[in-house]
Amino acid sequence: MRIPNNWTPRPYQRPLWDYLERGGRNAVACWHRRAGKDEVALHRACVAAHERRGNYWHMLPEFAQARKAMWDAINPHSGRRRIDEAFPQELRASTNQTEMKIVLKCGSIWQLVGSDNFNSLIGSPPVGIVYSEWAVADPRAHGYLRPILAENKGWAVFIYTSRGYNHGFTTYQAAIDTPGSFAQRLTAQETSVFTAEQLDAERRAYHAEYGQHDGDALFRQEYECDFSAANVGAILGRYVETAEKDGRISDDFDFDWDGPGIEISSDIGFRDTAAFWFWQARPDGYVLVDYDEDSGLDAPEWIARLKERASVNNWPIKHIHLPHDAKAKTFATKFSAQEQFWEAFGVANVSIVPQTLISDRINAARNVIQNCRFNRSRCKEGLNSLRSWGYKYDHERKTFGKEPDHNWASHGGDGYSYGSLIMRERAIVKDKPKPLYKNNPYEMTFNDLVARQTKKREAAEADF
Repeated sequence: MRIPNNWTPRPYQRPLWDYLERGGRNAVACWHRRAGKDEVALHRACVAAHERRGNYWHMLPEFAQARKAMWDAINPHSGRRRIDEAFPQELRASTNQTEMKIVLKCGSIWQLVGSDNFNSLIGSPPVGIVYSEWAVADPRAHGYLRPILAENKGWAVFIYTSRGYNHGFTTYQAAIDTPGSFAQRLTAQETSVFTAEQLDAERRAYHAEYGQHDGDALFRQEYECDFSAANVGAILGRYVETAEKDGRISDDFDFDWDGPGIEISSDIGFRDTAAFWFWQARPDGYVLVDYDEDSGLDAPEWIARLKERASVNNWPIKHIHLPHDAKAKTFATKFSAQEQFWEAFGVANVSIVPQTLISDRINAARNVIQNCRFNRSRCKEGLNSLRSWGYKYDHERKTFGKEPDHNWASHGGDGYSYGSLIMRERAIVKDKPKPLYKNNPYEMTFNDLVARQTKKREAAEADF
């Protein structure tokens, strides 16, 4: 059997295929919807698996969506499962339906995984990873896995459509700027997958479903890979872009030694991802000097980590604001997260953010972010979260819900919004001008003086 099996790349897919065939190790393909991104990746993974024995992963943003989107997906043109086309049964030694894993007779293993649980994928280092729908995946996944690929001289392929100026954009730009990498952005007008009439019909359908403004933005994302198109449903995305345009995101914004100490807002979870924002108040707003996020850490581990970070930077911690669920106790510990933070930082320096409606937190975040500046490098992961934090879309009702989607971006968004509730209450109120004292001519306006003299003159004339 020859591989790829009964398949050849389309003309516009050939540059990516040829790059990987020549041994390329870092490829970014920002292609429009239905351009065949996963198809190319699946067939290339099968070829690579027979060229070099090893583990190969096809990573979706969430493990739960991998079965529906890839494992059970049927090619509408052939009526066959996509994985059966790319990995024919004749090449397989075994197929694990539960783990969505294929063991090939050549000794290689191909498997579907999720970026939402990347740190559990320890023990079988991959030599090839496809990051599918990368723009909506957890960007920390590649940071965690990059050293593994570097050590074993493996490769990574990022395939996706654009979702605003988030980590998908920075990944694309990095590939452009890195010698030896592959970067390609393809619009529907460039590939001829759709006719002009079909694209026009798609645009009208988006307008009818989402409204003209949001529908046009979605069309530009899906079919034109336009990074500048608004990320529809994003809660703070446009506010972050405004901050970028206004020059409020820069490495020039750092801790001010003449200013007050650091305040930390957070979103924490037991053995779940936790996020911490580092705020410093300024006369004209706030500077976010740092951001930290990780998963699998308990309260004592986070306490040690926060103390170490503050010590390394010599930052005085003024106050820590914990979310309302920090009061909860579990069977695993006798003390709540709040009590453990009290013990470590002092009762007076730790408080619980008042419990409010999510909509109030969102309003606070939108209000406060307009007076915030961010350290670009230290807050990179946090800013990616704020750009992607969005409402959950209801496909049946064709509308966005009132609740944010609970995904990789929600922890950074929640942590920032908790802090915003506190910071909003401290909005700087400019001193009102003192009232003019009519008895003091030096504090009167010219019109006041004229009126005063006119009144005196008229009174004198009346007496006369």
